[in-house]
Amino acid sequence: MKAFYKGTVLLIVTAFFGECMEFLINMIMARELGEKGLGLFMTVLPTIFLIVLLASFELPISISKFIAEKDAEYHQTMLHQVIKWTIIFTIFLTILAAVIIPFVPIFHSYHPILKWLVLLMLPIISFTSIARGYFMGKQQMGKIAASNFLRKIVQLGMLVFLFQWFSFDLDTSVLIAFCTIVGSDIVVFLYLMHMFFLQYQRLKKGKNSSLGGRVIWKDLLSVSVPTTGLRIFHALTHAIQPFLIKGALVSSGITAANATELFGMLAGIALTIGFFPSFIAHSFMTMLIPTVSKEYANKDYRKLQKLLQQIVGITAVYGIIAVSIFYFFAEPITSKFFHSSQAAIIVQLLWPYFLLHYFIIPMQAYLIGFGLLKDAVFHTIWSTVFSYAAIYYLGSLSQLQMGGIAIGMNLGAVILAVLHYMTICKKMGFSIWLTPVNNRLQ
Repeated sequence: MKAFYKGTVLLIVTAFFGECMEFLINMIMARELGEKGLGLFMTVLPTIFLIVLLASFELPISISKFIAEKDAEYHQTMLHQVIKWTIIFTIFLTILAAVIIPFVPIFHSYHPILKWLVLLMLPIISFTSIARGYFMGKQQMGKIAASNFLRKIVQLGMLVFLFQWFSFDLDTSVLIAFCTIVGSDIVVFLYLMHMFFLQYQRLKKGKNSSLGGRVIWKDLLSVSVPTTGLRIFHALTHAIQPFLIKGALVSSGITAANATELFGMLAGIALTIGFFPSFIAHSFMTMLIPTVSKEYANKDYRKLQKLLQQIVGITAVYGIIAVSIFYFFAEPITSKFFHSSQAAIIVQLLWPYFLLHYFIIPMQAYLIGFGLLKDAVFHTIWSTVFSYAAIYYLGSLSQLQMGGIAIGMNLGAVILAVLHYMTICKKMGFSIWLTPVNNRLQ
């Protein structure tokens, strides 16, 4: 347990500085791109993340779970299989993407170089995922923390340099913003792959036992396939979300230009502020996936229960403090850092959405560790269906508009949090108050 919290604190500290830089990154983009440019950037970003998601195939999660559960003598065999098939998969995916992406309508509204940047990201993300999953499974969180920090500082440095010394039109400015993402990913790729191959060489020299490729891929795919399906669904719905929200706002009587600006304030400002503390939740998730997987495999339910109680308590403390600050100081925060006081009301409306997601993120790690990936998928589908229906209906009402959008988003977060929590309680055999209801935890 001490190693768990030591790794978590390391991730939280580095993630805090990373989030501070992310805050600065979004401030710079809000200032340089303007509300329209920020809206364009945030509109296409989910589509790009959906494409890049396929390249990772959720290998960080499946590999980390495998490493945590299996003896060290099987690690080299597994990694050899993964590297071999990742090369084949990446070549196929890159060729397929090169054929399809030029015909995707959303890219027609952006600089023509953008689609080639997406292609460049595919092999980078694929191989970085292997290294990230291995280090997560071995709980070498220093390397994960360093890579996360490195990505932010490189992106921030590129943004400051390029926008400080050069002047661009709107289309080129949006392209430059994406170039900084790709550039930072390249630096992280070089760092993680260097560290990974140093350890891989040591593994080859150590004691290794053979494990059939079919067994390896059965274990990996049992996690990767449903998790990738979940992430694809999540990415698809986020790719649809800009058009859903803007469509609802237009139906309520707002012009298309104003709807784009409002979405830019929602996605580029309100969500940036509200999700700022989520680096703590993501740090917990990174540590929880291998930890829960290992303890569940060992059937140590008492330790899992105690850990969950501690996570819920810590999350409640920092979450309530955070959303209280955002709610009562929304106007000065948005005005001072983003020069957009209009976004303040959106931040205030979404406080339940932010708070609940601080709990949802570590709860997803428990579901993954328990192997309840199908449950996680169905929870996400149901919450999204109800949320999007409410977003469109309520957002289309002239008397609600952005208020209706916020209600729909909050509703989805409530449904998802309740479904996750009740499933974990049922699996572990304790009540919603985290008290034992059967002999498993006695």
